[in-house]
Amino acid sequence: MSRLPGDPEPGEAMRRMIRVDQAGEYGARRIYAGQLAVLRGTPAEAKIRHMADQENRHLDMFEKLMVERRVRPTLLGPLWHVAGFALGAATALMGEKAAMACTEAVEEVIDEHYGRQSAVLDGDTALKSAVDESRADEIQHRDTARASGAHEAPGYEVLTTVVKRASKLAIWLSERV
Repeated sequence: MSRLPGDPEPGEAMRRMIRVDQAGEYGARRIYAGQLAVLRGTPAEAKIRHMADQENRHLDMFEKLMVERRVRPTLLGPLWHVAGFALGAATALMGEKAAMACTEAVEEVIDEHYGRQSAVLDGDTALKSAVDESRADEIQHRDTARASGAHEAPGYEVLTTVVKRASKLAIWLSERV
């Protein structure tokens, strides 16, 4: 695929991918921390803890790539720290099904995001492997959320639309800032 005017240089494109993926996995960790703060001791805790453990593994992979390739993190980390926890806690306060709807919405966006990245990463096996491994787990998280009644959440359509749009905005910002 040829570059168009305004497209980032190949090295910058790789740095953006690592930066946004690290930010996204950090945000996911914070969402699950917020959900666990509210839903600790409930039947949902084990599912959420399992997903959180996988997100921590993804975060470790991308942080390692950041160090190896000298990629700076997004400057928005403090915002994602607060916003991720708030999103997780707020949806969990609405109930387990709303927390699952949040997870479903985020993971749908991330599945598409990682799919686009994977399609252009043929020459970078380490980054492609991290993206593909993370994507497989994110799809599993989305499916777990669906099986846990995400569609039964109050205000499902509004909630998932807002979460998807916020996730897409966070991706766009984290790549650039």
